Amino acid sequence: MTIEVTNTSGQLVPAEQITSLMTFALSALDLNTSNDLNVSFVKDDYMSELHLKWMDEPGTTDVLSFPMDMPLTSQDIVTLGDIVISPVVAQSQATAQGHTSDHEIFILATHGLLHILGYDHADKEEEKTMFALQEKIVHDWEKSS
Repeated sequence: MTIEVTNTSGQLVPAEQITSLMTFALSALDLNTSNDLNVSFVKDDYMSELHLKWMDEPGTTDVLSFPMDMPLTSQDIVTLGDIVISPVVAQSQATAQGHTSDHEIFILATHGLLHILGYDHADKEEEKTMFALQEKIVHDWEKSS
């Protein structure tokens, strides 16, 4: 398994915990934990560039996902894709939500993974399902750590 975490943001990020969380999440989602996944932490101005280029939306955002391959079965080994996170936005959201920036980053990384796997939150039911699942995964991982 290769979960690669890179940090060019200039901020301190919980890289080792992200590797652990993503491994836990793949297992919890009944996927082969040998899948490849990249998680990158970037500067806010670069996140703004990505947001405009790929989503055609100005300004920054918290997390972007770039899916590559979808496993056809839970045992397939593929390159799932890339998750890109802005720690600056994560910190701002954490303050607003009343929890730590690490916890917000854990939620965002899981959110990004779920998007890669095809989950969405375009309507209320999808949002309810996706957000409950990301909260459960992070909660269960934190409990097991």
